[in-house]
Amino acid sequence: MSQWSHEFPLDESLCYLNHAAVAPWPMRATRAVEHFAQENSRLGATHYSSWVKMETRLRKLLAELINAPSVQDIALLKNTSEALSVVAYGLSWQAGDNVVITDQEFPSNRIVWESLQDQGVEVRAVALTGENPEADLQAACDERTRIMSVSSVQYATGFKLALATLGAFCQQQDILFCVDAIQSLGALEFDVQEAQADFVMADGHKWLLGPEGLAVFYSSPKGRDQLKVLQYGWHMVEHMGDYTRDDWTIAKGARRFECGSPNMLATHALNASVDLLLEVEMHRVEAQLLHNINYLQQALRALPGVKLISETREGWHGGIVTFDVPGKDTEAMYAKLNEQGVICAHRGGGIRLSPHFYTPQSILDKALSYIEGLL
Repeated sequence: MSQWSHEFPLDESLCYLNHAAVAPWPMRATRAVEHFAQENSRLGATHYSSWVKMETRLRKLLAELINAPSVQDIALLKNTSEALSVVAYGLSWQAGDNVVITDQEFPSNRIVWESLQDQGVEVRAVALTGENPEADLQAACDERTRIMSVSSVQYATGFKLALATLGAFCQQQDILFCVDAIQSLGALEFDVQEAQADFVMADGHKWLLGPEGLAVFYSSPKGRDQLKVLQYGWHMVEHMGDYTRDDWTIAKGARRFECGSPNMLATHALNASVDLLLEVEMHRVEAQLLHNINYLQQALRALPGVKLISETREGWHGGIVTFDVPGKDTEAMYAKLNEQGVICAHRGGGIRLSPHFYTPQSILDKALSYIEGLL
């Protein structure tokens, strides 16, 4: 999608293939932050009401991005880990309850559940190596399963779960369904209603092309009504802004999980980035990203000694390709690639490449030539 290259004037020395970690901002996000900073330095909070409108707009854009039934279902938190903690510590647990996760989760979606073990909560980590991982996850559930919490796309291998299958099962069994969508949102089309998820969370600094420190947290009305509110302040009450009022109630919507002042700087940046993705349209973003991934898969397969760790079957992966070279020190290879400007990651026992929709084939070819030179 060369028509969007002007939004990403990356240094010509770089092959940036690390969107599954931290992504570069598009120019419109940079301009939004520059404008906000200039306005703040010259006028302070004179136009704070326009900042609030920007925050309101971001909620609407995020609701559109995930097809949320209502903007009232959207909260803006600091990061994915905070949102997972809101869920884990908002639920009322009894000894003997269990949580079902996968054995490939990023630490954020494992540690928070393991931290509940002193309350008698069991964590069941299901292997994703079987022929039908969704069936294996379902089989791990029983009458004491309170919640299933999975990543939509696994961070190390790019493995993609069938969320609609899992969501339908959880709804039938009255099990809460939680999705860490940080490796999906901004990369692949995502429909929270199709997934039948009770909770979805994703920070903005990966595929959403935004800054660190601001995340979307979706909760269904049924899901959030089961969560205790653990942080309190002026922002999470129903009558926000009425500072002289003595009585208060928690907000009816997801804003109840936002206790204090919003991150207005990050709000301006993420607003611009999500606006870009919606302008491109997510079905086109996904199609071009998967085209780039398939190109990398085929090229890597053709290189001598290279072994793909990632799932390659159509529909089973997201925007990640991870490979290793048996007999080679992949950590050393990773370091050399970064020295040569191939910005990637060392994950899952191999080297992880994660382009985006705007990444041109010339950059993929350049990175592949560097990889071939290290074999």
